[in-house]
Amino acid sequence: MKTRTPARLTAFALAAVLAAAGFGAWRYWSSDGAQPQYKFGKIESGPITATVAATGTLNPVVSVQVGSQISGQIREILVDFNSIVKQGQLIARLDPETYQLRVRQAEADLEATRAASAVQRAEVARAAASLLDAQRDYERKKMLVEKNFISAAERDKAATTLDAAKAAADVAAAQVRNSEAVVRQRESQLAQARVDLERTAIRSPVDGVVVKRSVDTGQTVAASLQAPELFVIARNLSDMQVEAAIDEADVGRIQVGQKATFTVDAFPGRGFEGAVTQVRKAAKVESNVVSYTVVISAGNPDLSLLPGMTANVRIVTAHKDKVLKAPNATLRFRPPSNGDDKPAGSGTKTRGRDAAGSGRVWVLGSDGKPQAIPVKLGLTDGSMTEVLEGEVAEGMEVLVGTQTPAAKSATSGPRMF
Repeated sequence: MKTRTPARLTAFALAAVLAAAGFGAWRYWSSDGAQPQYKFGKIESGPITATVAATGTLNPVVSVQVGSQISGQIREILVDFNSIVKQGQLIARLDPETYQLRVRQAEADLEATRAASAVQRAEVARAAASLLDAQRDYERKKMLVEKNFISAAERDKAATTLDAAKAAADVAAAQVRNSEAVVRQRESQLAQARVDLERTAIRSPVDGVVVKRSVDTGQTVAASLQAPELFVIARNLSDMQVEAAIDEADVGRIQVGQKATFTVDAFPGRGFEGAVTQVRKAAKVESNVVSYTVVISAGNPDLSLLPGMTANVRIVTAHKDKVLKAPNATLRFRPPSNGDDKPAGSGTKTRGRDAAGSGRVWVLGSDGKPQAIPVKLGLTDGSMTEVLEGEVAEGMEVLVGTQTPAAKSATSGPRMF
């Protein structure tokens, strides 16, 4: 029995060691990561600026499309891209030969009509003379009938001749009026032909810069239902504008006069300033997305900005110099539930506030668990939100997220020997 006692003690000791090692391994693998580790932010005090971001296109304030009201072949082009033009300056010319012939034909028609009108006036004079002669003959025969020198039939015949002369005079006068109307018609046709001839000379309607040329010499221009575009002239490139598309959810915050800044890809790091000059009420719908065009002034004194550039715009809708503000992450934060490290509701699209502007920030309580503090919210700049009411103070630490513990290696574990 004495020789067996040490062996039994050794077996019991080995079993106890194995049990302890197993319990330690279980604790090592199950307890690690059970308690979440939090990320913290702070309640800050300072200025906050609410903005609306959008993209837009740079355009001249006044851009004139120069077209042609008549058809014809381009004989010569006198300007090119970037040419500076003055109002009334000749910039292109159509072949005028067809319209010169029309002017000559209209002039000939007018001369022929004037000659016909002169003939009609001569007819009026002859009809007037015939009427006067018939009137005298009637008066004479009337007197002779009263003295019984001639029969009444002769008087009646003279009266009929007088009536015919009056009718002939009226017809001649009407023909003169008609011929005069035809003369005026031919004069209008001649004036129209001369206008068309003048339109073969394409002139600039405004002072500006040619930003687009759509035709070349020898090309045929067909003006049928609408005037074809020949040139586009920007009236003043030193004064431009950005036409930005604003989402319907943000357009209610845009007002005329608000300040705006924008950048263009051509000049990285350089900012440009402007102001909202117009909020257009015509909605645009693309892929079921409703947007409105907002016009922003853009000074361009050095002419570095070019039409058609894409501008990244930020419009300042509100600004406060000193407010309490909380990180937006704490407003969206949801504490872990059921021992899961993933915040409940994570991945949902929430702004951390309800329709009434209320929300909550999260702090770490004395028991080590997250506690919510209700707050009333104001402006937001995308990363921080103004706190209007709530039991928070500058410098207070708030929860903004959780940290995922590092995964353990599959080969690591307690050493058994």
